[in-house]
Amino acid sequence: MESPTVNKIIPYALRRRKVLKGLAALGAVTAAVPGLAAARAAPQADPWSRAQDIQRRFATPLRFPQRDFVVTDFGAKPCELVKVHGYPTIRAKGELETQASGSHDSHPAIRAAIVAAHQAGGGRVVIPAGNWYLKGPVTLLSNVHVHLKAGARLLFSANPADYARDGDHDCGMNGQLVLTRWQGNDCLNFSPMVYARGQKNVAITGEDWTSILDGQAGVPFEDGSGNCWWGMNPKGALPGSVHQAVPNPANPTSLAGLAPHLDEAARTRIQGAGEGWRADGSLLPALSEAGVPPEKRVFGLGHYLRPSMIQFVDCTDVLMQGYMVVNTPMWIHHPLNSRNVHIDRVRMDSIGPNSDGIDPESCDTVLVSGCEFNTGDDCIAIKSGKNRDTHYGPTRNMLIQDCVMNSGHGGITLGSEMSAGIEHIYARNIEFRNAHWTSDPLWTAIRLKTNMNRGGYLRHLYVRDITLPNGVQTTPRPYKPLPGTLLGGALPSTGGGAVLTIDCDYAPADDIVRSRPPSVSDVHISRIRAGNVKARGGAFSCNQVMVVLGPVSSSYNGPAGVPVLPLTDISITDADFGTPRDADEPWFVYNVKRLKLSNVRIAGKTINTELNA
Repeated sequence: MESPTVNKIIPYALRRRKVLKGLAALGAVTAAVPGLAAARAAPQADPWSRAQDIQRRFATPLRFPQRDFVVTDFGAKPCELVKVHGYPTIRAKGELETQASGSHDSHPAIRAAIVAAHQAGGGRVVIPAGNWYLKGPVTLLSNVHVHLKAGARLLFSANPADYARDGDHDCGMNGQLVLTRWQGNDCLNFSPMVYARGQKNVAITGEDWTSILDGQAGVPFEDGSGNCWWGMNPKGALPGSVHQAVPNPANPTSLAGLAPHLDEAARTRIQGAGEGWRADGSLLPALSEAGVPPEKRVFGLGHYLRPSMIQFVDCTDVLMQGYMVVNTPMWIHHPLNSRNVHIDRVRMDSIGPNSDGIDPESCDTVLVSGCEFNTGDDCIAIKSGKNRDTHYGPTRNMLIQDCVMNSGHGGITLGSEMSAGIEHIYARNIEFRNAHWTSDPLWTAIRLKTNMNRGGYLRHLYVRDITLPNGVQTTPRPYKPLPGTLLGGALPSTGGGAVLTIDCDYAPADDIVRSRPPSVSDVHISRIRAGNVKARGGAFSCNQVMVVLGPVSSSYNGPAGVPVLPLTDISITDADFGTPRDADEPWFVYNVKRLKLSNVRIAGKTINTELNA
């Protein structure tokens, strides 16, 4: 776990954080976006005016010098493709296309073209049509626009060592790693396939959806081990192999060495009973909870935390546009602590574990427009850190519009890693198409999830003009409470089967320390239209219309005296939810105040009521 030589974290984040705190005190953070500062200063008659301000921020395209750097001029050569056996999706084995043995590595050429463009003051790095094999990441630099022509396909090597070779941090046997974040916690780990840190005015674009970024996550590792990126997750692991959810022998047997400032009682509380905390996926949040600095949270080689596909850390003015992404190791797009991020007309097709489509984390001013999602996890999942990693602050000022969600766990999700808070999120003109409803249905359209560990706040979510022509999953995915939790009736279906889910006790058993009650308020949804589909026993649009589970006091295990607040001020207006399978109990509501339904049709009946539970 520990390495002999670990460089100190480059202080982009610390410097940026101090600056942002100072600016926030002056109200200057939102002044960069016309109208946002004034909007915060006084209540708005129309909360959607803030959404218009966000959209206007992106009306002027990013500008790059008009000079091209064609990667073939730097030595890139296309490769031939062959068929191999692997995992086209995490659920099924099959054939995949990959590069032929001995293919030319175009990574050095693409890296050289990016450096040349940056040193020239900026420009466009052009990747022509063809198949291009890369033994390493595409690392962007300021004022560089990487553009894939129609028919261009980047095949990123299925070899973890290629993403532990070029990072800024020498971590000995663990490799040359980068500062990144894994499921809400900072660490040193493998580089994402497309990566930038501390850069300004950067773009990666495609000409159309034949411009492909292929993470090759289901292709067997090139060292012949037979595993693949998805095999680092329990769903794809080989029998008896080490993966992210089982104790890793490379990890310490106690937190004492990494966190000597903790007394034995504190260490025991964080580690919990047994050896489960030594699994990589559990050790990282334990290190955050223990206050271990990121430069000592070393993973990479010998560990099992998969990298995101595309990640921009502490960047400003970012464009991702017009390409398709397939078969990614983990989260597909993961902008972190970045500002002015536009993701436009991107198609995502990756049915793998944790294959979220877009995960903006601790970002300010984000526009997602015209995208299509076919993902193995949430289509969009908005984040802001986990445990004690809240230093980047909240995600705020995000507009999602004109998108299509085909499959995934949640269509638009807030959480679960949201300890620093999420606010002022807008979504409109969304089609939750649920195209694969017979075989791979969308679990939930709008999903908010947190728990007593993630804490934080979710507030000011506005959604309007959404359609669900094929509904969502019509069977329940029951809540898994901690032992002894009593909700006074049948267990709610928080995992799937509702159009709207607010789950404030999400996966409570996953977190040993649960001392941060969340706060959820001001959620307003209007103009929903859900259609029925033929299912077992009839034609239905969902299992239940909504599941609204507020914080569960018995899940809390922190100091006494901390208030556990109900959900407040939720409204659903002018909606037709079709026919839920559970028409006699179309909703589940717990620990909520002022949930208002106005002109809401369920199974042909119009409902106007206020729910308090």
